[in-house]
Amino acid sequence: MSFKSIVQRIHLWTGLILGAQVLLWMLSGVIMSWFHISLVRGETNSVSVVPPELEATAYASPGGAIAQMEGATSLELRTFQGRPVYEVRGINGVAIFDATSGEKLSPISEEIARRVAKNDYSGDAEIAKTTLMSDPPHEYRREKPVWRVDFDDDLHTRIYVSPSTGKVSSRRNDVWRLYDFFWMLHIMDYDERTNFNNWFVKIASAAGLGFAISGMFIVVFRLQRGRYTNDIMLAIGEKPHKKKRAE
Repeated sequence: MSFKSIVQRIHLWTGLILGAQVLLWMLSGVIMSWFHISLVRGETNSVSVVPPELEATAYASPGGAIAQMEGATSLELRTFQGRPVYEVRGINGVAIFDATSGEKLSPISEEIARRVAKNDYSGDAEIAKTTLMSDPPHEYRREKPVWRVDFDDDLHTRIYVSPSTGKVSSRRNDVWRLYDFFWMLHIMDYDERTNFNNWFVKIASAAGLGFAISGMFIVVFRLQRGRYTNDIMLAIGEKPHKKKRAE
C-alpha cells in the first residue's frame, strides 16, 4: 500500500471517529448554554444568608471537643442554627460540638436537617420527604451518609444536608440532572463525570491530530497534481488554464 493511500485511510477513519464526537460536543454545548449555571446549581431557590457575628461570651474549652475526635487536624468556631459551635475535623471525619456546653451535636437529627433545608430554600413549596441515605444517587458525589430533603416544586428540588456538619452539601433539581447528562457527553467521562483526562478524551484528541496532519498531506498531494491551480490563479486575479480534453 502506498504512502498516499495510508494517509487517505488515516484521514477517513480519524474523520469518522472525530466527526461523531464533534457532533456530540456541539449538541451538548448548545443545550448547556441555554441554562444559567445558578439555575443548574439550585441557587435561584436558595436563601443568601450572612452568618451572624459571634458574641464575646464564655465558651467551653475546645480541648474537650478535640479529645473526642481521633487525630483532630482542625477546629473552627462558627454558628449553627443560631448558636456557636466548634467544627472539628479528624482522621475519621468531622463533627460539630456546642461551643458553650461542649455537647456533641453530630449526627444531626431529621428534624434539624429539615430545618436546615427549609431555611436554605426560598420557594413556596413544602417538604415532600426526608431520607437519610448511606448510598445516595449519582447526582450526589460527596461525603456519605447524607440527609436528602425533597421539595414538591416543579423542579423537584433536592437539598442534601450533611449529618456531620449540618451544612447544605449540594442542591439538585431536574435542570441539574439534564445538564449533567449533556456535561457527561461533553467531557466524555461516562462514569464519574469529573475526569477531563480519561481515555475517550485522549483518543478523540489523538484522532483530531491525526485528522489534521493527514489533511495537510492530502493538500500537498493535490497541489502536486495541480488540483488547486485554477483556484489559486482566480484568487490572484489571473486567468485560469483550460483543461485539455482527453482524446
